[in-house]
Amino acid sequence: MDFTFTPEQEVYRGKLRASLEKNSAEAFGRKGDGPSSSTANQLDVLDDRRWSQLLDYHRRLYRDGIVALHWPKEWGGGGASMIEQAIYQDEALRLGLPLYGANQLAIDRIGPTLMHLGTEEQKKRHLHKMLTGEQIWCQGYSEPNAGSDLAGLQTRAVLDGDTFVVNGQKVWTSLAHRADWQVLLVRTDPSAPKHKGISYLLVDMHSPGITVRPLVQITGDAGFNEVFYDNVRVPKENLVGELNAGWQVSIATLMYERVSGGTRHPVERTIGELIDLAKTVEFQGVPATSHPYVRQKLAQFATEGRCLRLSRYRSLTSQLKGKLPGVESSFGKLFGSELNLRVAMFADEMLGPYGALAPGSLGAVEGGRWMNRTLAARAFTIAAGSSEIQHNIIGERVLKLPKG
Repeated sequence: MDFTFTPEQEVYRGKLRASLEKNSAEAFGRKGDGPSSSTANQLDVLDDRRWSQLLDYHRRLYRDGIVALHWPKEWGGGGASMIEQAIYQDEALRLGLPLYGANQLAIDRIGPTLMHLGTEEQKKRHLHKMLTGEQIWCQGYSEPNAGSDLAGLQTRAVLDGDTFVVNGQKVWTSLAHRADWQVLLVRTDPSAPKHKGISYLLVDMHSPGITVRPLVQITGDAGFNEVFYDNVRVPKENLVGELNAGWQVSIATLMYERVSGGTRHPVERTIGELIDLAKTVEFQGVPATSHPYVRQKLAQFATEGRCLRLSRYRSLTSQLKGKLPGVESSFGKLFGSELNLRVAMFADEMLGPYGALAPGSLGAVEGGRWMNRTLAARAFTIAAGSSEIQHNIIGERVLKLPKG
């Protein structure tokens, strides 16, 4: 495929760039200074002021019609072509901005799942409010004893007349402390095999019986949460798909998640910042950029970053054809998260003892942000399906190897 952009597409890029730079400057105070510009991940935002800024930025994207370019126009999206989507992602990642404002989970995975598998009433009730930011969404999948083995979940939902009664616990639930709604996987037939007897519910997070407890990570961020359900009542019409067939619905959501988990990480921006850092520090007594080991590593990272971008272009194809993302999303997720980890670890190696200085410490390079990145990088190899799980998916579904 020829990835050269036409003059018309370059004009489109210019308009998007101007909109993103203007909106981010007005919402956050300066261009590219998003809530977490090193990760483009708004899920770690707990500070009320920064969250308010992110909501403001989201509404500005909606006003300009670019909050969901990949959605069909019939549901309020931009109906953008593959190249137009790729251009938007390039520009947002270049600035270190979240792709979908304050509602990443809703717009990149939950909304598309509802478009494919939800009822007409569910689509009309939720899709527009996802775009406007009136409904912030989270995803209730992982449990204390069911993380990578998602089908081992034990949160129960018992049908009582026209409502489900939910009891149990979820963990590592991103954005639960901000969310208005949640997609929730529950076990509705405990006697069925573990991949069956599961249902997919839409749950109002303001319902009585829901308790949210933030979890502080090693970086000091608190975007993850524990969520407890104590006799929470969920209307039967909030079931997506068939009763006890929620595993198939959840797989659709996971495929969208794995596309966003790696190929939409701004690792190219981070690599560019690493190159800038190398121009200002020494390595083994000489300027870092003159050391052959450093030069080789930087060239390798730059090459791999460009490969990841091309992988991102390819992964959009199936969605634009109205299909669910395929196993190619696991390639991008695995490669992107592992590349980001290697970049962070090399920055730590290049900085030596200075790489261990926390933000605010005397002598911390660039405010200590590289230490924060090193601590945070491992999480990307776990979230949205661990690297080990991605290896299994690729081995079994692509290479047709026997199950391990």
